[in-house]
Amino acid sequence: MTARIARRGALLGAAAMLSQPALAQARWPSRPIRILTPWPPGGSLDALQRTMFDIVSRDLGVSVVSENMPGARGTRAAMFLKQQAQPDGYTLAHHHLSILRHPFLTRQPTWDPVTDFTYIMQLSGFLFGTVVRNDSPYRTLADVFAAARARPGQVSYSTSGVATTNHLAMEELCARERVEMLHVPFRGAQEGVTALLGRQIDMIADAQAWRPQVETGDFRLLSVWTRTRLPSFPDAPTLSELGYGMSVTSPYGFVGPRGLPPEMVHRLHQSFRKAMQDEAAQAVMRRWEMPDEYLGPAEYLSFAQERTAYERETVARLNLSID
Repeated sequence: MTARIARRGALLGAAAMLSQPALAQARWPSRPIRILTPWPPGGSLDALQRTMFDIVSRDLGVSVVSENMPGARGTRAAMFLKQQAQPDGYTLAHHHLSILRHPFLTRQPTWDPVTDFTYIMQLSGFLFGTVVRNDSPYRTLADVFAAARARPGQVSYSTSGVATTNHLAMEELCARERVEMLHVPFRGAQEGVTALLGRQIDMIADAQAWRPQVETGDFRLLSVWTRTRLPSFPDAPTLSELGYGMSVTSPYGFVGPRGLPPEMVHRLHQSFRKAMQDEAAQAVMRRWEMPDEYLGPAEYLSFAQERTAYERETVARLNLSID
């Protein structure tokens, strides 16, 4: 009898041990969730994410904290996920196209853009444009290129980093115009705004952190890179209208580290989608005219697979490198 009881106690103890991970998972989330953003605060992305994170926080019952990690061409958050984050649902990151492109730009070990991350939800995309000060002599984008042609390497423009989507687009425009401009990379679009206000650069070619200054009349919007003109700035032509036959965007979303459990992915996607559809978030998207680029986990992963192949081919074709 004593031996039978002992065996029964051992079995119960083993069952309790086996159930511990399930219980721990059932309690998720039980502490704050960090979402790493590889850009400085400010602008449309910051406004949308902070609005959404408040909604997600109420939905999940824990704090959702935005942590800015600017620098390294917008790759620091991806580096952290790859090198340090655990797949426990407490560390996520803002994800953008440069993360898919970066491994093909360097011989240094980085990450696999598809398999080293867990894709949760694509959200929106950056709205790009070219902007000068209101007292600038440049009234059109053609004026900027004419000045660059007359003074090779002296007319400057800012972006949020080397080999970012908008930097590559500007390089293509300069190649078509056969001009050489001075590229000034910053850690984020907001720093370009500060530089233009301080007359440190001639033009911004970046995401719409410049919008408030265009609205107040401090900056002049020379072009937008969307497919159609923006209702709020109807006088600003698109690149297609200017004869370049191109539009430029850079979709972004949320990812976790490799191996994030499917149940967490499902719950996080539900919460992010709910936050995106909330009127408060929709108001931010309308205010900044942000595109709806929503994709669920499976579709977002498929997009990453297809786009990674495209980025690999583009980097090879253009012989690009940051080494």
